[in-house]
Amino acid sequence: VQLQAYGGGLVQAGGFLRLSCAASGRTFRTYTTGWFRQAPGKEREFVAAIFRSGVGTYYADFVKGRFAISRDNAKNTVYLQMNSLKPEDTAVYYCAADPSIIMSSLRLPYQYDYWGQGTQVTVSS
Repeated sequence: VQLQAYGGGLVQAGGFLRLSCAASGRTFRTYTTGWFRQAPGKEREFVAAIFRSGVGTYYADFVKGRFAISRDNAKNTVYLQMNSLKPEDTAVYYCAADPSIIMSSLRLPYQYDYWGQGTQVTVSS
């Protein structure tokens, strides 16, 4: 499967963006998909994930209540709605997918086999 992340941009603090992760391949619906981010000089960190079934969603504590992950399997796309953005949310955001990842590994970037190219999100104060 190939992933393409897009939707990033420059936004003021308190604003919103919606990121999209578009996938090729008919089997994408069977892949658990996550969003990660990486700020300059920092390690890549988990943001959110959604199980292949779409039933289970998981978030990093710092985005709970502000971000929402969802998927449209008919469009082979996973979304990350980001509201109430803060300057500290500035980073390159990546989507990742894997067909066999388990719940305990959702937050671990090295457990995902497929990655998109990243999209820059910049939040100004």
